[in-house]
Amino acid sequence: MLKALTLLLLFQLAGEVASRLLGLPVPGPVVGMALMFLLLLARGGPGSELRDTSNTLLSHLSLLFVPAGTGVLLHIHRVAEEWLALSVALVGSTLIGIAVTAMVLNAMIRRSRRNEAGS
Repeated sequence: MLKALTLLLLFQLAGEVASRLLGLPVPGPVVGMALMFLLLLARGGPGSELRDTSNTLLSHLSLLFVPAGTGVLLHIHRVAEEWLALSVALVGSTLIGIAVTAMVLNAMIRRSRRNEAGS
């Protein structure tokens, strides 16, 4: 488990360094996750230790939201002042996410049908 946690943290660090050095508008952990994804693609998937450690972390994921929830409650007066902008952003981003997901699914279905017709 220690080896897998070290690997996860090293990729997060590598992503953070790459994001800052290259001036990317993407958070470092996201870059690290993409780098790890590429490594796992090259290796053919995660090993059993990394899989078990990741599943353990995911089973306790709700604990990671406690600090964020505390931060929101700490600044609840700002949420009350900015409720309209927050609501518009939340609804708008949700609708955009649904639309993009629908377009990608539609494209994948068309591609799948083309491949079936060509076979």
